[in-house]
Amino acid sequence: MGKLIAVPTPIGNLEDMTYRSVRVLKEVNLILAEDTRTTKKLLNHYGILTPLRAHHQHNEHKIAEKIAEELQADVTYAVVTDAGTPAISDPGFLLIRECLRQGVTVECLPGATAFVPALVNSGLPAHSFTFEGFLPHKKGRMKRLTLLAEEQRTMIFYESPYRLLKSLTEMAEVLGAERRASVSRELTKIFEETIHGTLAELAAHFEEKPIKGELVIVIAGKN
Repeated sequence: MGKLIAVPTPIGNLEDMTYRSVRVLKEVNLILAEDTRTTKKLLNHYGILTPLRAHHQHNEHKIAEKIAEELQADVTYAVVTDAGTPAISDPGFLLIRECLRQGVTVECLPGATAFVPALVNSGLPAHSFTFEGFLPHKKGRMKRLTLLAEEQRTMIFYESPYRLLKSLTEMAEVLGAERRASVSRELTKIFEETIHGTLAELAAHFEEKPIKGELVIVIAGKN
């Protein structure tokens, strides 16, 4: 029986790979990559020559069963995403579930994920929190925020720069304009920054300052 290993990759800075992760990517028989072009840059940086195969949100439903069947043999595959830990708001969950269903051993290495440094940088309570990932783009969006209005734990969201202002404005309306929050961007990169304030203050700040790059919003729970 083979094995599937989920390997976290850097969220920005290529130096954020563990020695173990580099070794595993060199030793496995195949790397399943969200975007083979992005992963190739990482592999070239570390001199890793392992073959790649595309595995992303558009084909994961179709190929998860086939990959799990391949892993019935004595082979080891790694699954990676463009940045961070597989299955955390990224492809990987369906494949991992199918492998477990078919009796394939699954292992996940520790490593980079964007919400942890964002949570620590926020200065908000980190002993208990809820990770919400991306809000629905349309259907169910406001319903989800309304349910979270009573959440007492710190809340963490991922967001794109194109929807940041919309999200902050809606969060201020539903959760309260004075709710404390932070927005982290470009984590681990040269222009990394975390902006703190109320939801209303953050919405006003980013209305005047368009930005690029993936973002993490951290919001205080209800008192």
